[in-house]
Amino acid sequence: MNRATVAGLAGLACAMLTLSTLPAEADPTASRPRRGDVQRALAALAESPQVVGAIGEVYVDGERVGKGSAGTRLLNGKGGRIPTGARFRVGSQTKQMTGVVVLQLVKEGKLALDDKLSDLLPEVAEKDLVERAGEITLQQLVQHTSGIPNFFDDELVDTFDFTTSYPPIELVKKSRTLPRTQEPGEKFSYSNTNYLLLGLIIERNTGHTLAAEFERRVFDPVGMDDSYLPTTFPGGIKGPHGHGYFPDSTGKLRDVDRLNMSYGYAAGGVISTAHDISAFQRAFAQNRLLPEELKKVLMGPPRSAPQPSGQPSEGGGGQPQRPAPPCGGEPAITSLKGSAPGFNAVTFTTPDGRTQFALSATLAVSNIDPSLDPLLVKAAEAVFCPQK
Repeated sequence: MNRATVAGLAGLACAMLTLSTLPAEADPTASRPRRGDVQRALAALAESPQVVGAIGEVYVDGERVGKGSAGTRLLNGKGGRIPTGARFRVGSQTKQMTGVVVLQLVKEGKLALDDKLSDLLPEVAEKDLVERAGEITLQQLVQHTSGIPNFFDDELVDTFDFTTSYPPIELVKKSRTLPRTQEPGEKFSYSNTNYLLLGLIIERNTGHTLAAEFERRVFDPVGMDDSYLPTTFPGGIKGPHGHGYFPDSTGKLRDVDRLNMSYGYAAGGVISTAHDISAFQRAFAQNRLLPEELKKVLMGPPRSAPQPSGQPSEGGGGQPQRPAPPCGGEPAITSLKGSAPGFNAVTFTTPDGRTQFALSATLAVSNIDPSLDPLLVKAAEAVFCPQK
């Protein structure tokens, strides 16, 4: 922070679906606002043919006040219910955690927002793994304005490759085969490659694995006792949990529970629970992980970075969306979304951090099916706006 100011910065490192008119949370001294029935909301969600199973929990001031599970663990009504406290992949919600660790290092003076990628990871310049690495800054990586292409491209990623483990630097190398579409810092352009690089920067700077830094800086302080970043391939989900499905080239649904964990890492690898991800969002909102001026680096797109139109929200740095007004009242509830083949996971949070609704849905369609977001928002409306 000694070489770049953070005041007034507004970068998008977290995907926010803004529920633009949900009512503001009650004053801390007032009684708790009424919440809708979580089980009923999830039952309605699971009735949709796009959804195999759904679990969710609501927390107010750290206390669970509602829970639900609907649908089944496996396709076609098999496997029984998913336990409400089951672990699930949070996908690109991981990026917010990675951003927290990076910005804690900035706060400690170990990194600066204007540090150049070529200085932080010399090998990416020496081996020509990232074009224009000498111009790209740490801030641009965090805010998705670097212009580095997204390695997670349909032509570069095999969704059904469950046996090959890729080191992060190999995935960075894959992105080099794609053309740049902008100048460094010119505009917002979502890229998982940015966060693979941030994970490598964390490891180089600290001398520890990213998993260890998550434990030390995020999971342990917040009380996320059931969360982890898989480090050993294939890195599955521990305990009973829901399986997600994804259509292959013929349209046949295939079980992707063994999702290739090496594609995740700092961009989307964390496995968590409704309790834990709610605790994280509560701590983040209440500035217990970062001071306000650094938190702003992860909040909202830079004013100088125009937003592309028509881009699907992919969590952790995706496009802000503003669904139709659900409740009336002032803007309040935001959400962080993680998505990958087989699942969508969303954590809805009030701006004061007092209330969270963490939801995980396993799928029977592509995770970027445009019909999914309205279904997830409708479930949130049923919980936060029971009068409707």
